[in-house]
Amino acid sequence: MLKETPIIFQCHGDHLTGIIHHADVSGSLGILLVVGGPQYRVGSHRQFVLMARELAASGIPVMRFDYRGMGDAEGESRTFDAVDDDIRVAIAMFYQACPNLSGVVIWGLCDAASAALFYGYQDERVKGLVLLNPWVFTEQGAAKTYLKHYYLQRLLSPNLWRKVFSLKFNYQQSLFSLVGLCKKLLNKTAANPIAKQHVDRVDENLDLPTRMRECLQRFKHPVLLILSGRDLTADEFKEAVKQDTQWQALLADPRVSRHDFAAADHTFSSRLWRDQVAEWTVAWLNQLNTIANYSRVK
Repeated sequence: MLKETPIIFQCHGDHLTGIIHHADVSGSLGILLVVGGPQYRVGSHRQFVLMARELAASGIPVMRFDYRGMGDAEGESRTFDAVDDDIRVAIAMFYQACPNLSGVVIWGLCDAASAALFYGYQDERVKGLVLLNPWVFTEQGAAKTYLKHYYLQRLLSPNLWRKVFSLKFNYQQSLFSLVGLCKKLLNKTAANPIAKQHVDRVDENLDLPTRMRECLQRFKHPVLLILSGRDLTADEFKEAVKQDTQWQALLADPRVSRHDFAAADHTFSSRLWRDQVAEWTVAWLNQLNTIANYSRVK
């Protein structure tokens, strides 16, 4: 059994809790597992516990923690775009517990992936990002995704037509929902300005897909992107990329590795899916460690 150490540390006077999963390897990159909300460090169906243990068994030290207002941490509840300070002090704690770290990779699912992008480019200790089903929500984008990926599938569902022919289908409710989505889709808001160049931080007033794109543009290290095939959040991300040539160029960059996991749902809820994500993460991180070690020797 590999060593697991509980930790308590502070962020602006509030106590945060976490777990360090040690690995029998020195001088390697470690993974900081950031959780999305509403969630805490254990994860849905204990996903983060099991993932961290598997990564540590493969020689990768891992830290998972609760940021302020989440799980067992103190402080006011906060959204994913307000956890930069929590991530910063967590990385410092990770280095203190594992002094032989050569750098940190932030691993995040859904809005935690967005939080990782917001933070990553600001900290030279962050040498990579693992982004799973990134959250790029806009009302218009969500409406378009729902119409395309939900309603079209519903039309092909035998269960829908059984309801129709048995007179159990609620036409009024469905029509009201469809009209509401169409209104959101047609309600285009004025485009936000592109973030100015040579500014320390990306403009926080940009719409979410644009802000995330600008953060990725500034992050110069490798990125692993994993997208589920049975997930509206992943579908909305794919739609946002289709509409934006700059996003497409970024994802085509050699530093970005991508896996499309057609069978998986949003949280990779089966053991098979979770194990596959862990396998991809380990293989990708081993490549990063090999490159880093070669660079140091050279």
